[in-house]
Amino acid sequence: MDTKECILSNEETLLAKIEKFINIHQNSFLVLSAALHGPEEWKLMFRIQQRFLGRNLRILPVHNTVNAINLMCTIAKTTSKPYIDSICYRMITAKAYIIDQSPVWKTLQKIQLNSDSVNPN
Repeated sequence: MDTKECILSNEETLLAKIEKFINIHQNSFLVLSAALHGPEEWKLMFRIQQRFLGRNLRILPVHNTVNAINLMCTIAKTTSKPYIDSICYRMITAKAYIIDQSPVWKTLQKIQLNSDSVNPN
């Protein structure tokens, strides 16, 4: 959607369209296009976010058609089955690495071991 058109349109009509869109689609992405995202555009995004807080709507600002197309291709690619599996695997691997290498986790493990030796229960 073009942000200028959204700002100039009736807000209730706009919100009704977004509501209908969210109800139809399981994962909803609202791509708001503006050459420059100034205070009016950010206020619009904030009002939409407030209205649909906790819902399955993601608001993504873009500057032009090329950005919008690249964004849509990225969303399509990352939500396809092989990429989701790959991303999940990478996230699990990163989590395991962080836990294994983190000095915080090592300290917590030492504290846990020390408290276990003092209190055998």
